[in-house]
Amino acid sequence: MHKIGFIVNPIAGMGGRVGLKGTDGVINEAMKKGAKPVAPERAKEMLKVFKEKCEKDVKWLTCSGEMGEKELKEVGFRNVEIIYHPDYPTTSEDTKEACRRLLGKVDIIVFCGGDGTARDIATVTDKKIPILGIPSGVKMHSGVFGVNPGATAKSLCEFLEGDLDVGEVEILDLDEELYRKGEWKIRLFDTVLGLTEPTYIQSGKATFESVSDEEMKEQIAEHIIEMMEKDDSLFILGSGSTLYKIGEKLGIDKTLLGIDAVYKMKLVGKDLDEKGILDLLDEYRKAKIILSPIGAQGFILGRGNLQISPEVVRRVGIDNIIVVATPSKLSATPILRVDTGDKNLDREFAEKGYMIVVTGYRIMKAVKIQSEER
Repeated sequence: MHKIGFIVNPIAGMGGRVGLKGTDGVINEAMKKGAKPVAPERAKEMLKVFKEKCEKDVKWLTCSGEMGEKELKEVGFRNVEIIYHPDYPTTSEDTKEACRRLLGKVDIIVFCGGDGTARDIATVTDKKIPILGIPSGVKMHSGVFGVNPGATAKSLCEFLEGDLDVGEVEILDLDEELYRKGEWKIRLFDTVLGLTEPTYIQSGKATFESVSDEEMKEQIAEHIIEMMEKDDSLFILGSGSTLYKIGEKLGIDKTLLGIDAVYKMKLVGKDLDEKGILDLLDEYRKAKIILSPIGAQGFILGRGNLQISPEVVRRVGIDNIIVVATPSKLSATPILRVDTGDKNLDREFAEKGYMIVVTGYRIMKAVKIQSEER
């Protein structure tokens, strides 16, 4: 019988929709802003797919309450052993202690959280056991995460069947305090044992810095500004350096890692949370969203921009989403991905098949959207 360690970080991802760009150290602020837990539902989504797809007999070793036990039992798993009883709200030390108690007892540790949770687990596991992440944080750039909960379940099934290899993958660490101030400081924190599968498991984030890349960002900005001059829509600008360049060319104070809004070439919303975006959508008749994929992963939604929630996307409409990316980024991002947290919405993107990506001034390319099944 296979034994699986299962850890849920109940507060992971709560800072996303309320615009806090993370949850580390700001959980009370997130709750005051009305943040709701997202990790328990993401964990249950993975468990439901696993239960449907995997015929292996497994035993789950987990923590009491919402740190694993509740999710497993709500999905219908009964062979569950509690190895740790955390206090609530949980902390990173609870995650680490749970890992210590799992070492030597399980075949793999599956966790639900973001890069911060992955970092905590890495400090304990130290390449002693493979780990696999269900993406549920605000920042998920490390190479241990499935591309979505369903893909994580399929990877776990294939691992138990002996069809996936184990190898070293990267844990990346983004400084959240600097991130909230608009500064991107990311570093390699550690390497751990993970599952090496290119379809279901995301690769680590890659960044592209070159003179030619900057020139293409200039061209993309010129294309978008020309579009704005002829369109009376509200433009919601996502995060990242390509969008920052658009703001720079517009002459507005665009946040590098936040969500901003422009109407008739003027900044009308800065560093918006989900509520702020929805309030603007109540005010303006038409809107478009401009996004850029994360390098080497291809995510345009669900990584670092949770403020652009499923409700926001549905209000704007999939056909009013504009994707921008330099040619060098697309060369390492052959597909686009979405992980909105709404399976029906993700399916709508997949059924669309491809999206047109602006890669330069009046230069566009059709790029495939990966379906949730692959």
